[in-house]
Amino acid sequence: MTEMRDVRHGLSLCAYDLRKATEAAARLTLGRADANAAMEALLAELDALGLDANLLDGTSRRLGDPTRLPVWDVLADPAEGAACLTKGLTNAMACLAVAPAGSLFDPGPAFYMEKLVAPAQAAGHLDPTAPVEERLSALACCLGKSVAELTIFVLEKPRHRALVERIEASGAHTLQYPAGDVAGAVLAAMPDSGIDALMGTGGITEGLLAACAVRVMGGCFWGRLDPQLATERRAVAEAGLDTRAWMGLDQLVRSDDAVFCATGIASGLLLDGVERQGGASRTHSLLVGGGAGMRQMLTTWHADGGTK
Repeated sequence: MTEMRDVRHGLSLCAYDLRKATEAAARLTLGRADANAAMEALLAELDALGLDANLLDGTSRRLGDPTRLPVWDVLADPAEGAACLTKGLTNAMACLAVAPAGSLFDPGPAFYMEKLVAPAQAAGHLDPTAPVEERLSALACCLGKSVAELTIFVLEKPRHRALVERIEASGAHTLQYPAGDVAGAVLAAMPDSGIDALMGTGGITEGLLAACAVRVMGGCFWGRLDPQLATERRAVAEAGLDTRAWMGLDQLVRSDDAVFCATGIASGLLLDGVERQGGASRTHSLLVGGGAGMRQMLTTWHADGGTK
């Protein structure tokens, strides 16, 4: 995977540059859980790169020169899971994905998505419409394991009680966290990560963020719109969106030229959190695509007050 380039501006867009945005958000969020301030810190770093991009957050916020056509689409969750920090929980991180303009699925008014994520070995062998028990059996066969050896990441939510019961009744194990399904999805796509799949419903922005990473890493990802509130169901129906169809990566991320970056806020399954020592702070980031190849982990030390 090479760097993404804006041929009109001669701009190289690479993961090593983009990770400065997630690092800034993570460093600001630690101990504050202020998503708005974290987003502004993230966007300030992106503005410094001079991207001509649309921020896909429902506001149609424009980065770069508004007189030009956007070159990129940007998805961001600068404080994913950070609301749980005050409860002493971990797994929070700042996430960012960038892809060519128009290549990402537009969810319209949808907010929730059901997801099924697995490693590349499962490609062509998992049917997301099949019962949970059949999915687990097929996944175990693909991975050369028994169902009893599988570990499935599921968000710890009331809506997943029946799902968890069926997974565990089949003999597989569940790993449950109240937040952090971006990390769960990324780990599910990594062979031998200790997580064999992710199942269940979470935010659609988090789903698309993870889909960008999974596409570059070569994993399997399926998503289905799954509105949870009556107002969301009504808005999705009025928009003519199909809540029954499962979409694969070719529909969710229609380009191989996606870049994903994540920086840990508090240590979790995927990343170490921000650590402060003396006059410096340390960040731990995952870089996918954009010159970083399938994936790289990067540890960076910053002088306090700077964003080096």
